[in-house]
Parts: sequence; structure tokens; C-alpha cells
Amino acid sequence: MPQDCVWRKSSYTSADSVDSECVEVAFSQAVRVRDSKDATGPQLRFSASAWRAFVKADRVS
Repeated sequence: MPQDCVWRKSSYTSADSVDSECVEVAFSQAVRVRDSKDATGPQLRFSASAWRAFVKADRVS
């Protein structure tokens, strides 16, 4: 796993709570997604095309 990823929190994250439930996304050779409360835990990894399809599908529903 690349250690140089820049992780970004979801825009739906509540800024007023440290214990907010949210995900973080990093863009590198692949798109990586992790639980913000468990930064060293498991990550999901998507190809760029799979990520675009996911984001596009979310906007349709």
C-alpha cells in the first residue's frame, strides 16, 4: 500500500464530531477507500474506470 497517498474525507462528514462515521478516499495508481476511524485497517481498491462507474451510478439513483 502506498504510504504517500493523500487521504480526503467525505464531504458528508460532520465537522463537529471527532467520532464521525465516514470514509476517506485517496487517488494514486488506484482509488483507495478506507474507514476514517481505522486508518491502518483494511482498504478497498478500485481501478479508475470502476470508480467512475460507481460515482456515476450513485448520481443516477
